[in-house]
Amino acid sequence: MAKVSVYNLKGEKTEDIKLSDEVFGLELNKELLHQAYVAIYSNQRQVLAHTKDRGERAGSGKKPWRQKGTGNARVGSARTPVWRKGGIVFGPTKDRNFKKKINKKMMKKAILIALSEKIRSNNLVILEKIELAEKKTKEFANVLKNLKIKGSMLIGFSEKEKGMDLYSRNLKKVQNIPTGNLNVFDILNNKNLIISKESVDYLEKKYKK
Repeated sequence: MAKVSVYNLKGEKTEDIKLSDEVFGLELNKELLHQAYVAIYSNQRQVLAHTKDRGERAGSGKKPWRQKGTGNARVGSARTPVWRKGGIVFGPTKDRNFKKKINKKMMKKAILIALSEKIRSNNLVILEKIELAEKKTKEFANVLKNLKIKGSMLIGFSEKEKGMDLYSRNLKKVQNIPTGNLNVFDILNNKNLIISKESVDYLEKKYKK
């Protein structure tokens, strides 16, 4: 079982706790992490680019001139892709689908591997509790300063700490998330993960077999 230090909001170490190997002690599986990351990223992607084909272009469908005898090249419609303002043949359309599926067991294991990697890289910070005496952004900034954390931070808030995210959401390099919504994409996109003891208990109850 991994032993991790717990800190108070002043940045002082208060105790050591042991974490479950079932949740925080999984071996690295780069292929699974990559698959989960790409699946989440792809499912967030919006299809914005869209070009009109000849059926969507404005203009008459009438044949511009008769087939033979005019000296002009034969043409069937003013919306032909050959003409200016005609339809686009191979352009991007809104019908594209970037969705990727990954089963629940794989996604669950990927989250646990990501959490385990945070411990191995010493980028998991556990606090006694996330509760401010003065409910101000400046106060939360002082807490992070006391912890002497460098790099981007993902802060997980338990159900009881729900309102505390209001005071950290405007800080640079800080992203907030409910602990119940922790995912591979956000964990890997941030160097540090900050959670409270209550969040640790929640994760162990949720993911222990």
